[in-house]
Amino acid sequence: MDFVIRNARLPSAPEDPPVDIGIQGGKIAAIEASLPVDVPFHDAEENLVCAGLIETHIHLDKSRIIDRCEPEPGRNPNVVPRVAAVKSTFTEVDVYRRASQTLEGCLKYGTTRMRTHVELDAGVELRSFEALEKLRKDYAWAIDIELCVFPQEGLTNNPRADELLVETLKRGVRVIGAAPNYDPDHGGQIRRIFQLAREYDADIDMHLDSGNSADDMDIWLVCELAREYGMGGRVTVGHGCKYSTMPPADLARLAATLADAGVAVTVLPATDLFMMARDQDHSVRRGVADANTLVELGVNCSISSNNILNPFTPLGDGNLIRIANMQANVCQVSHSRRLRECFAMLTDRSARLMNLKDYGIAVGNPADVVVFDATTPEQAVAEVRAPLVAFKRGIRTVTRPRAELHAP
Repeated sequence: MDFVIRNARLPSAPEDPPVDIGIQGGKIAAIEASLPVDVPFHDAEENLVCAGLIETHIHLDKSRIIDRCEPEPGRNPNVVPRVAAVKSTFTEVDVYRRASQTLEGCLKYGTTRMRTHVELDAGVELRSFEALEKLRKDYAWAIDIELCVFPQEGLTNNPRADELLVETLKRGVRVIGAAPNYDPDHGGQIRRIFQLAREYDADIDMHLDSGNSADDMDIWLVCELAREYGMGGRVTVGHGCKYSTMPPADLARLAATLADAGVAVTVLPATDLFMMARDQDHSVRRGVADANTLVELGVNCSISSNNILNPFTPLGDGNLIRIANMQANVCQVSHSRRLRECFAMLTDRSARLMNLKDYGIAVGNPADVVVFDATTPEQAVAEVRAPLVAFKRGIRTVTRPRAELHAP
């Protein structure tokens, strides 16, 4: 044994007695009470220990550009044109610099796995992709990053985006996304993405159904194609703001369809709160899908950050626990078991969504271990508790001391 994390409470059963986690060769070698080994150790002091948080949906490539975009024009955020107008300023060096700042924030708040979405089109070509490929390799000491390529500004009307998607898939990318809201042919884009996913054996993670009513939802076609292509468990949709506008019976029917098709949902509360209901100037609807209710109806869900410091979300710091707390506040989640489920939507459920077979505190898995300043998952979410220390493959990557009061 090389190292031991002692006195750890596990998220699956924090009420049980603490255990020790033995690490050897970068992997978890043992989980039991009071491991009888004399090796270097970290005392978790009976705090909550997980395998790290998972950011399933973030845009590192366009984070931290709010200062170079035109100000928001009134109630119409006009976000895609505002971002498109500055893409010509993106260089590999620029994207890497901004993305690394955002990534380091995520690391400091306990994230150890990530799926970042990468825009491909004639405005940016492969500059963002190349920067994030380099970032992925350079930060492998602290985090596993997966790239999801997608066309933000349209596909059926944007042949260059199609060419770039194919090129990156040929280079080994194994997740492809979509943004049909910004395509004149929603169904055409969705069908093309499924065709490419089948051809290159890629998972799918789409931006879907942002809007202020349940009219004209694309999710029905996505579920139909997921069944037709046999891709259950490999398809995710992000946002789903329209689902928040559905009466309970209609939402239950949608959830049954999602569960049957094996389509997961990622809710992005920070962006959806900021972007939705711009048609209202009072009694503003929230536009955030109720992830807890979807989970209770059989749908796998994650909660994630999406954008940070850009026109889609001009706020944020990479703290996923804060995002889960926001989700709980917006959807009026208070029961302990439901708060615990919010934590699962940053951890175990996110791992399932991304088909991660080696995630979790289990013998044989990578020794990715994060100690939170909390004793239960629900406390971590309710009180926005920070991590105290993080390890990646058994090597310490983050130390965040507790704040201290100095009384006179």
